[in-house]
Amino acid sequence: MDIANLIRPDLAALEPYTPIVPFEALSARLGRPADQIIKLDANENPYGPSPRAVAALVRYPHYAIYPDPDQTPLRQAISQYIGQPVERILCGNGSDEIIDLLMRLFLSPGDAVVEAPPTFGMYSFNTGVVGGRVVQVPRDEHWRVDIEQVAEAVESSRAKLVFLPSPNNPDGSVLPRAAIEQLLQLPVILVIDEAYAEFSGHSVADLVGLAPNLVVLRTFSKWAGLAGLRIGYGLLPEAIIQHLWKIKPPYNINMAAVVAAIASLEDAEYLMGTVRKIVAERERVFAEIQRIDGLLPSPSQANFILMRVANGRAKELHQALEQQGILLRHYNKPGLRDCVRISIGTPAQNDTALAALRDWSAKEQLS
Repeated sequence: MDIANLIRPDLAALEPYTPIVPFEALSARLGRPADQIIKLDANENPYGPSPRAVAALVRYPHYAIYPDPDQTPLRQAISQYIGQPVERILCGNGSDEIIDLLMRLFLSPGDAVVEAPPTFGMYSFNTGVVGGRVVQVPRDEHWRVDIEQVAEAVESSRAKLVFLPSPNNPDGSVLPRAAIEQLLQLPVILVIDEAYAEFSGHSVADLVGLAPNLVVLRTFSKWAGLAGLRIGYGLLPEAIIQHLWKIKPPYNINMAAVVAAIASLEDAEYLMGTVRKIVAERERVFAEIQRIDGLLPSPSQANFILMRVANGRAKELHQALEQQGILLRHYNKPGLRDCVRISIGTPAQNDTALAALRDWSAKEQLS
């Protein structure tokens, strides 16, 4: 039997998503202990979870029992945090799961999804998994979205979904509220991914429910330091969320994630203190990178900075710093092949990375 003949041809040809290499694998590959690696490649929170969340994980006694399929206590806590009623909140195994559920709900094979690259890779990846097609409206050289071109793409492709992060990953730019309000006039579901909203202070979560076609995604991975527990949520109008409940797996979120997320919201003041530290470091690191020859950073309102590397040497820069145990994100895709992205770490981590960038730049000028 040839198993390949039984596989969906579109999935057999699908390009796999490229995730970040696990920390343990990096340690083994580089031959360095974990405490000698500065990991600035995945937009993780360098300060980690709230101490209250860690303590709650230790105290919780019922890990042998199946979790609440509706995540009711967590949704109530999110409601108080975000200002939306519980009825408009759906929790997911990371916000990635909400993306997947939305596509399963709305897309039949061949249906179109509009995105504005460079952007988060899960939108195109999930579109391929459900047999949809991606319609791309590339951003300009300043990473701005052409709203008129998006509208034309929606009309010509009869798209059902538009995915736009704000701040955008990988550059950190924010989509203006006026642009979002304009896009909401289109006959399409508009999904605004606010994974990094706590770092920008910008959100349109308040518009969910007022606009019947607006979905907002949020996560605990970045601001709350819970990336390893995979916990996110969506804010959705009732007309959409009632159908998502039908297809959401009942036990999609483990109790460790639920416990940690609730404790994080109870300790939001502490966590927002670490967010303010990261934002202050982002501005300092941006100013320092601007002074380094051969590097052109883009202004960011997230917890990372994208920078173009002169003379197409982004890959060489990435490899040079990796050999020193400093991990950045290098992109091998159109529009980003001369770019690397640096996540914001602690002041000490950032100082080490900046020194390595300066040394590399100085050697480049001499070569």
